[in-house]
Amino acid sequence: MRHKKQIWGNLIVFVILIGIIGGLTWKVNHPKDQWGKTQQKKVIVIGVDDTFVPMGFRNSKGELVGYDVDLARKTFQAMGLKVKFQVIDWSMKETELKSKHIDAIWNGYTETPERAKHVAFSESYHQDEQVILTLKDHNFKQAKDLKNHDLGIQTGSSGAASYDGQPHILKSIIRDTVQYDDFSKALNDLQVDRIQGVLIDSDYARYYIAHSAQGNQFQMLQTRFPKEQFVVGFRKSDVKLRLAVNKQLAKFEKDSTISELTEKYFN
Repeated sequence: MRHKKQIWGNLIVFVILIGIIGGLTWKVNHPKDQWGKTQQKKVIVIGVDDTFVPMGFRNSKGELVGYDVDLARKTFQAMGLKVKFQVIDWSMKETELKSKHIDAIWNGYTETPERAKHVAFSESYHQDEQVILTLKDHNFKQAKDLKNHDLGIQTGSSGAASYDGQPHILKSIIRDTVQYDDFSKALNDLQVDRIQGVLIDSDYARYYIAHSAQGNQFQMLQTRFPKEQFVVGFRKSDVKLRLAVNKQLAKFEKDSTISELTEKYFN
């Protein structure tokens, strides 16, 4: 009898443990929508790369400015939230989002199939494309002229994903690539000829050429990579936050907000 009681006791403990483990697993795989907590705190944390002109960068006073910075502030101000911008390692952005160190990714973030596996996207609010920035002295006329030369790429960028995902466009002709954690370091190496090109967003390239003291040394080469859509990245569980941002972005498309920011940073 005592033996049977012990067996039943062990079985009950086992069932309880299975239930606890199952509950924890379900919570991990089905995280809650954080909208309620965000509204209570009245603060939202946005992950950014603060070297990515003109979307998010430091001005001469060290202040964080840019198209996405302004747009994010306006969006969340309209929603009654204060924005805290958190500078992150861009190659770890999805990990930072999943671990809840940040609440959204908003900094020239391109929608890609690979990212869609882990992140939910807002509606697109801006379109860009990948170009190659080179020195005029090399007299490159088109992308294929970089055959057997070295190319700089930002780690974790949409350009890196396009380069690897569509090797027939560029990868097949490049001698080697050098990975950088931000474009400013790649452009420094480009100036001293450690690399002969940088695969970069056209908005960044145009802004750099227009505003850099060395801008007249550079030229842009077109690539055959498809157009890219800029979006805000959210945890898939944060449905209410994503819908609220989409609603506000739609309002900004109808009024003058988007057009004013476009004029300010792109023209």
